[in-house]
This record gives sequence, structure tokens and C-alpha cells, in this order.
Amino acid sequence: MCSIFGYCGKVRDETAFKNGFSQTKSRGPDDSRIVKAGGGVLAFHRLSIMGLTASGMQPFEKNGCYAVCNGELYGFKAERKRLIEKGYTFASDSDCEILLPMYFEYGTELFSRLDAEFACVIYDGRTNEFIAARDPIGIRPLYYGYDANGVILFASEPKNLVGLCEKILPFPPGHYYKGGKFVCYRDIAKVESVCRDDLETACRKIREKLIAGVKKRLAADAKVGFLLSGGLDSSLVCAIAARQSEKPIRTFAIGMSEDAIDLKYARQVADFIGSEHTEVYMTPDEVISSLKTVVHLLGTYDITTIRASMGMYLVCKAIRERTDIRVLLTGEISDELFGYKYTDFAPSSDAFQKEAEKRLRELHMYDVLRADRCISVNSLEARVPFGDLDFVKYVMSLDPEMKMNKYHKGKYLLRHAFEGLDYLPDEILWREKAAFSDAVGHSMVDYLKEYAEEQYSDAEYEEKRARYTHAAPFTKESLLYRELFEKYYPGQSDMIVDFWMPNRSWEGCNVNDPSARVLSNYGDSGK
Repeated sequence: MCSIFGYCGKVRDETAFKNGFSQTKSRGPDDSRIVKAGGGVLAFHRLSIMGLTASGMQPFEKNGCYAVCNGELYGFKAERKRLIEKGYTFASDSDCEILLPMYFEYGTELFSRLDAEFACVIYDGRTNEFIAARDPIGIRPLYYGYDANGVILFASEPKNLVGLCEKILPFPPGHYYKGGKFVCYRDIAKVESVCRDDLETACRKIREKLIAGVKKRLAADAKVGFLLSGGLDSSLVCAIAARQSEKPIRTFAIGMSEDAIDLKYARQVADFIGSEHTEVYMTPDEVISSLKTVVHLLGTYDITTIRASMGMYLVCKAIRERTDIRVLLTGEISDELFGYKYTDFAPSSDAFQKEAEKRLRELHMYDVLRADRCISVNSLEARVPFGDLDFVKYVMSLDPEMKMNKYHKGKYLLRHAFEGLDYLPDEILWREKAAFSDAVGHSMVDYLKEYAEEQYSDAEYEEKRARYTHAAPFTKESLLYRELFEKYYPGQSDMIVDFWMPNRSWEGCNVNDPSARVLSNYGDSGK
């Protein structure tokens, strides 16, 4: 996955800087390097995925300029060929080595030219300035803050910056930083013009673009695996990958031993697509004992994110310990594009679209954050086919009236796109959505709630939650998570805008638990 750090001026405290940099060694356990860049430094922890030799180690240097990048740049070979024709030479097979030549050719326009999930920092030795950028969805993490001397710092995770910066904030996706300003180079959620494709045309394009998104994410010099929950999204990713692969893919599922809803469905999918399938079981003790670790690695107090991370963290931990897989494909981002249980309550197509735009812009603080941290802390790399930029742009542009659930089946467009093509059993293709944090076992959430209830009396809960004004806790569970968060990231709650909850302003969505289980339309989901 890799970890980057840019200290864009004189390092105020060398020991504190090196300690901060060491906090994300698990993101890049293969090698580490710190280089001076102008008056500052660039640092890099490497997880070798593309270009496995030492020549692919970063920071890359060319003509007195340096670059560090945590990313996957899809289609980089074609761009590298064009750059070679312009006279550039390359020392490795690393995709990220093209960044500096592209910067020399295109300046900051390079970021809008990339088909990538990335976070990078570039030092331009010609102008003695630092430039940083992040992909349009924020699939790769990047944070920033200022030291006591006003020097800006960029790092992969907030834990890198604790103790170095008074205030830590997420770098805005789709932006680059240059000359003291953040500039938006691409707002992926903004629709320039509504696409009026008919239903069958839309579904065909959805299928073609998702297949292309999966296919390009199979390219790696390291071994690739797949998280398979048994739900629609991860099942489609696995089914597409299985058709694209010459040998059986490796799939992994996790659940509580007594009531894991999705394990049986994941097994059914695995049998259907012929994958080499592994089931991982977690116990109540593992869930509770992992809670502090999970909150620390996530850097959030959000209820949904923490609940859903318990299973993901533990399955990735098992993959790291038991296999030599380095890359994992996951099913995140589909809900935000096609709708989830609560969006059935959207009062209009305009409201549906605005909610999708809001969720997509904030996703880097929630599901995308969860996937990145749970996977990277186990020295693995996450790839998210539903976050393919071409795919996202197309789905967001579709007439929202078409995406609303008027078919009595959520995500109808996605399901219909693969209907009758034998990618998945009909039982899976048309199965109702179950929340991941519930699907690994309803009891897991119940254990967390019970544990939180035991930590506070009613009077203690009221007294302690009153200490917080931003994103104020509203249940004992949310208070427990907030107090754990403050232990590791004191005073940094603004890193997360609020709780990931249904839109309370919509009728039927004014609930006090983020699980779709509490919504009136949950129905047969998760059975």
C-alpha cells in the first residue's frame, strides 16, 4: 500500500518526525527511505506491488526534483511509452516513476490526466516548492497540518502527524496543493450534463465499464486476492475477476461462528465461480479485544465505520498471516452510486442525486477509509473497482429517476446489467442487501453495544457526552468510540465531518442507529 510523508520546510524536531513516520511502517514493510528535498524532506515506506526490484524504490529523483506516491496508475505503460518517445528514460517497472516526467510535460494538469487512485507529494527543485495531490475519490489517504513554525506537512495517515501538528485534516480529494492553495482539478461527484441513455443501454455500459474496472485492477507483480462477503457488490467483482483469470481466484470471507449471515452466500458464490475459498471465523472475545486497535488504526469515531471494520480487519489479518497475497479487491462504493436501504426514502430524484453527490464527496472519511486502513495495516493493498473513475462518472451522470428504487429491488440497474449472463446465481444477483457489519453476524454488533453499555452508568454517559460539541455522541456505543478516538487523536474530531447516518431529514430515516436493520424497509435483508 505504501506510506508517504512530506515535510515541506525545515524539520522542527527530527526525533518527533522520525517517530511520526514510523507509525505507518506496516503500510510499507519492504523498505524505507528519507531524502532531503530542498529545505524539507520526503519519506517513503514501500510495499512492493509493481516493479518489485530495488530500482522501484521511492522517492524518485530526476533533474533535482523528487516525488513520492502511494498509488496505482492504471494504463501507465502506454503513458511511459509516450514519454520514452519524448526522450525520457526509466530505471524501473514501477508505475509511479512516470510522475516526474509527466509533471515536467504537463505541470499540475498531470493530475487530471491520471486514471489512478493515488496520493503524492512532488518537490520541484527548479522553483523550490512542494506540490501535493490526491485522487478524485480519495481512495488513497492523505492528510495535512502545519507545525508550530507554519510549515505544511503531508502524510498518509493522521497518526503520522499527531504531536507534529496542532490541527490535522484530510487532504481534499480531487485537489492539488501548490503555492499555499488547494485547487480542485476534478469534482467527481459533479455532473456536467445528465445522461439520457435508456435502461438497456445504461445497463450495458454499466456492465462494460465495471468489467473494465475490474480487469485493469488485476494487473500486479504481486499476488492478488478478493474479499467476498456474499453480497451483490463483492460477488460481482469476484465473478468478473474469475472470468478474466486463467486459474481459480482466491476469495476470503469472515463471520461470527454462530450467526454469520453471509458466509453461506459467500460459499455459494465461491462454488459457482470456482474460486479457492477460505472462511475465517471470529469470536466475541476477538471482537472486543480488537476494538482499541481498530479505532487507533482507523482514526475515526464513526459507528458504522468501526462496526464494519471489525470483520474486515480480522479477515485481512488472517490473510496476511496465512498467505502470500499482497493485493485485495473489494466491493466498496457501489452503495453510494446506486443507492442503499435508506435512499429508498428519498423524497425525489433530485434529493436522491444530491445525497449521492454528498456521500461520494465524503466517502474518503468512511467506507473508503475503512478499506484502506484495515487492509494497509496488514501490509496489503486495496483496490476498488467500483471506484473506477470512468465507471463512477458514468453512473453519477445517469438520470437519477432511473437510479431510484422504483423497481421494488435496490440497485436494480446493477443487477439487471448482469442478468441472464451466468455471472452469479440468481439467488445472489437478486438477494436483498445486508449491512456488512450485520452480515458478519448480528451478534457482533450486539456484543459491541452490550460492551459499551457496561462501560457507563446513565449519569456518566450524560456527563461525558456533554464534553463534546462537534459530532456529539448520542449513544453509549458512540461515546465509547469517541473516548477511544480522543485517546489516540486528541482534539482532532474535525478529521471526520460527522456520523455516517441515514439522512435524518427524510421521512422514515430519523433513527439513532446507523444500521439498516432499524429501517422499516430492511425486510428480508440479511436472511
